[in-house]
Amino acid sequence: MIQRSLALFGGLFVLILVIGWVMGLPFTSSRLVEAAAYALIALGLNIQWGYGGLFNFGIMGFLMVGGAAVTFISYPVNPEFWGSDGPMMLGRALFAFAIGALIVLAARQAHRIGITGKWKGALTVLAWFIAYVLYRSQLDPAAAYIESAGGGWVGGLGAHPVLGWVFGGVLAAGIAYIVGKICLGLRTDYLAIATIGISEIIRALIKNMDWLTRGTLTVSPIPWPTPLPQDYQAGGMDIAGSLIAARAGYFLLALVVLGLVMWLISRAYAGPWGRMMRAIRDNHIAASSMGKNVTARQLEIFVFGSVLMGIGGAMLVSFVQIFDPSSYQPINHTFLIWVMVIVGGAGNNWGALFGAVLLWLVWVVSEPLSKAVFDFVSYWSTNAGWGAIPEIEARSAQMRVFVLGLVITIALRFAPKGLIPEVVKREDARG
Repeated sequence: MIQRSLALFGGLFVLILVIGWVMGLPFTSSRLVEAAAYALIALGLNIQWGYGGLFNFGIMGFLMVGGAAVTFISYPVNPEFWGSDGPMMLGRALFAFAIGALIVLAARQAHRIGITGKWKGALTVLAWFIAYVLYRSQLDPAAAYIESAGGGWVGGLGAHPVLGWVFGGVLAAGIAYIVGKICLGLRTDYLAIATIGISEIIRALIKNMDWLTRGTLTVSPIPWPTPLPQDYQAGGMDIAGSLIAARAGYFLLALVVLGLVMWLISRAYAGPWGRMMRAIRDNHIAASSMGKNVTARQLEIFVFGSVLMGIGGAMLVSFVQIFDPSSYQPINHTFLIWVMVIVGGAGNNWGALFGAVLLWLVWVVSEPLSKAVFDFVSYWSTNAGWGAIPEIEARSAQMRVFVLGLVITIALRFAPKGLIPEVVKREDARG
């Protein structure tokens, strides 16, 4: 297995060199930074599905949360908002939210004063209604004021982008905890449906909260945690060299984060915690009968995996320097991540890493490669009198999905457990 892994990573390295030679170093360096972020996201899914068998189809939602978080933390301060009545009105909305939360919590404790059964349920529903009305009565005027006379939107805090990455992970963890507490008791297929719904709810909220995220108006430019190409150009470096140097700095930072995460989760999975997770994944009934709190452990890995997704989403938004909620699509930000883990090898960190880098490179290279093939065929067919191929640009973009499906088919035909599958060491109990 070690020889096979080394051969695969060696082939991947050769592929990267070929792409760099054909497409150029600026293009390749940019794709490698994105691949590092996607590798982090794939590791998050590998923790959830490869370690715990949890079907999370809400990856896109956690990526959007990470992107919104780093935008809020690192984007420059909006002085027009802070100089208006917007902060005070938002403070009132937060206070109303806290009061509403206390009302709901009090209703849930109604059994302590003798209110039980249907009456407690009715009281809880009424408490939720009162809390919602109270909160919206303060939030709606605040949002309308901010969008019209309070600077248009809240803006950012102007902090370091790495703090935004951390906040993205924390925010994703909080949402995952709430989702997990609600959904992890469901059967596998219902969990998948529930996470899809949660993802769409998050996308709808972020796209429509113009006062907080600017919605579909987008936010740009979002600062980098490392020097920008313009900083190198100010020192006299040429444009091509500045692009490579800047992206290399970002790539090294991404590698540090990725390496640290790989080390931590590899050590955890190789220890007692990892053995317990495998036992729950393989037979949760048997694990429960041995005294393991299955739901609590599943909640752990659901939260841990979502943290990595939030951080990876924040890294991607920081790198492209624009937060556009309308650019998030399930095929790019959910389905593609699943393919990375499946093709690479679920349950194996190195397999998830390999699959993420390989599939991302295939995804981004397939379009220009398809365009080159279409251009060649179109030139030949035109000279032959058959006419040119119409809409080459659109056809080339669609070929990415075809190539992705082809890779899945070939990989699963010859490696149904992934190119670098999980290897479980079993101790011999005899003697």
